[in-house]
Amino acid sequence: MSDEGNEPAVVRLSDVRKEYGEAVALAGVSLEIRAGEAVAVMGPSGSGKSTLLNVIAGLDRPTSGSVVIHGDDLGRLDEKGLALFRRRRIGMIFQFFNLIDDLPALDNVALAAQLAGVAAPHARRRALELLDELGIAARRNTYPAQLSGGERQRVAVARALMNRPALLLADEPTGALDSRVGEQVMDLLLDLNQIGQTLLMVTHDERLATRCASRVIEIVDGQVAHERTLERA
Repeated sequence: MSDEGNEPAVVRLSDVRKEYGEAVALAGVSLEIRAGEAVAVMGPSGSGKSTLLNVIAGLDRPTSGSVVIHGDDLGRLDEKGLALFRRRRIGMIFQFFNLIDDLPALDNVALAAQLAGVAAPHARRRALELLDELGIAARRNTYPAQLSGGERQRVAVARALMNRPALLLADEPTGALDSRVGEQVMDLLLDLNQIGQTLLMVTHDERLATRCASRVIEIVDGQVAHERTLERA
């Protein structure tokens, strides 16, 4: 979906800096992402992309500046508050899936809701619905090691969507996949965005950005160097 000015901002960063000792990872980043947008963050290795994602997810605190996600000012939250924020507001997809090896697919997905306080039967029911929607319900009792890369990423997407997040974050979601399976994941992300899911992707993959994003933000040396809007078919 395209950026529409009347949509509320899901992400609002104001002059965010992040320093690690002498190293400056983010050097005053300000940006907004509105509801329904799909935004790709690109840039060279070490430019600050992953730090930006971690700050938005509440995994890392900025040295200065403000981060407001879906109305929550993350600077006002303690560690417990940040953990609750992540469970309720944020879905995350990782390059290497981050599934729990000794849980089958269904339990990997359901666990996200159970950690947020949903009763196990309800969590498992929603998990099965999501796996069915993503075309892998037949693999619900299969452990991650027996799943293909594409199946594992679909389980990871189901887990990320489990709590109906305001924002879906994807960190190199096609980076560990071959091109054919990567295309399938791109289609999946595009479908999610087209039904209204706000999406922020960090990627080196120009094809992913062009295919799935309505806007591309390029980060260089911890700053927004360039921004472009894409017209999607």
